[in-house]
Amino acid sequence: MQTQENTQKISSDTPYLTVGLEDKLPAAKNFLYGLQHVFVSNVWLDPVFVAALIGLPLVLAANMVNAIFIAAGLVTLVQATRLVRLPVVQGPSAAFDSLMIAAGKANGLAAAGGGIILSGIIVFILAITGALGRLKAIFTPVVSGSVILIVGVALSSFTLYEFLGGTADMKTFATAPVLLMSIPTALIVILLSVFGKGFLRSYAFLIALVVGDLIAVGMGQTNFSMVADKGWFGLPHFLPYGSLEFNWTAFGTFFFAYIVAVIEAMGVYHAAAEMVNVPLDSKRIRYGFSGEAAGSIASTLIGGFPTTAYAQNVGLLRLTGVGSRYAVITAGVIFLVLGFVPKAGALLAVTPDAVVGGLFLPAAASLVFTGIGILGRMEKNEANFTIAGLSILLAIALPTYFKGYAGVVGEFLSNTILVGAVVAILLQLLLVNVPGWLGLSRKSGS
Repeated sequence: MQTQENTQKISSDTPYLTVGLEDKLPAAKNFLYGLQHVFVSNVWLDPVFVAALIGLPLVLAANMVNAIFIAAGLVTLVQATRLVRLPVVQGPSAAFDSLMIAAGKANGLAAAGGGIILSGIIVFILAITGALGRLKAIFTPVVSGSVILIVGVALSSFTLYEFLGGTADMKTFATAPVLLMSIPTALIVILLSVFGKGFLRSYAFLIALVVGDLIAVGMGQTNFSMVADKGWFGLPHFLPYGSLEFNWTAFGTFFFAYIVAVIEAMGVYHAAAEMVNVPLDSKRIRYGFSGEAAGSIASTLIGGFPTTAYAQNVGLLRLTGVGSRYAVITAGVIFLVLGFVPKAGALLAVTPDAVVGGLFLPAAASLVFTGIGILGRMEKNEANFTIAGLSILLAIALPTYFKGYAGVVGEFLSNTILVGAVVAILLQLLLVNVPGWLGLSRKSGS
C-alpha cells in the first residue's frame, strides 16, 4: 500500500496519477485495474480480424487467437517485471495485419513466419547490442511528442470506425443502436475521468464497459453463441502453418513492418516514462526491445504474429490516475488465462464494437494530449517548430493520397505513424543533430 508520503510525492511529480509506478495494491484492486487494461487493449481484435479475412479454418483461427493471448501475456509479464519495467501492455501490432492477410490468402503463412522470425532475430541483435538504444539521442521532446501525438491520431481512425459503426457505405454506419452504445460509453469514461474521485475515476473504464454492455444486451446487440462453441482448455500448436520457409520478399516486407513497430514502441516507452516520471535510459530501451523481439519470435512459432507496446493503454494511465506496473502484471496473467481457456477469451469478444469504440475514444484523445504535453517541453525555436509542424501535417494529410498505391512506396507513404515518425527523425537530424555535430548550431534544439 502506498504511504501518505508516497502519495504526496506522486502528486507533485505526476499530478494526474494517484497510484505510482511501484505502488503495490490489494489483490482485488490489482485484478480490476488489470482487467481494465485487458479490455482497453483489445488484443483479440487483430487475430480475429486477420483470421476472418484470410478465411482460416476454425481450428487455425482459434489457434491464432490463443497464441496471441499467450504471447501478449508472456511478453507483458516479462516486460513489466524484469525488462522495461514500465506500465506498458504488449499485444499484436497492427503494422503486420495487412501483411498477414496477404500472406494467408496466398497460402504463404509459412513464408511469413520465416520472414517474421529472421526480422525478429535482427531486431533482437540490434536491441541487445544497444544499437536501437542510440535512437534515444534522436527522440528529443519535439520528436517523441510529435510521434505520440501522431500515434493518437492514427488510433483515432480505428476508434471512430468502431464508434460510428463502420463507414458511410455500410448499413450500420451511425445508426441509432450503434450510437446508443458508443456515445454513453465514451461519456461515462470522460465524465468519471474529469469529475470522478477515488473509485469512480480509477474504474472509469470498467464502469463504462459494464454500462455499455448492459445497453447492448437490452437492445439485443450481443451474441453469446460463440462462447458456447469454445472449449474450456486449449494449447497452441507448434508451427501450425507448416515448416518455416524463407524468401526475400516476405523478409523485406515484414522487416519494414518491424521498423514501424519499433518506432511506435519507442514513442510509447517515452510516453509511459513521462507519465510515471521515470527516466527512459538506454538499459530500459535495450531490454524492452529485446523482450519485444523475443516475444514476437515465440508468438510466431505457435501461430501468432509480432507483438508491440500498446499506446492506448498509456492513455488509460492519465485518465484513471493509476500508473502501477503491478496492474499491468495482473493484465499479463489475465491474458495467459484467456489464452489457455478459449471460452473465457470468447466471452471478451461478446462486447460489441460500438462499446469498444466508446472506450477507445477517450484513450486516443488522452494520447494526443500526452503528445501535446511533451511538445510543450521542447525548446521554442524555428527548428523545433518546423519538425513538429511538418511531421504532424504530413502524417495526417499525406497517407490519404497514397491509399491503394502499390509496392513499398505505397506501404510507406500510406502509413500515418511511419510517415510522421520518419519525417520527424529526418528533420531532427537535418536541422538539429548534424548542424550540432558540425558546430553550425548554437543550441541543441532538444
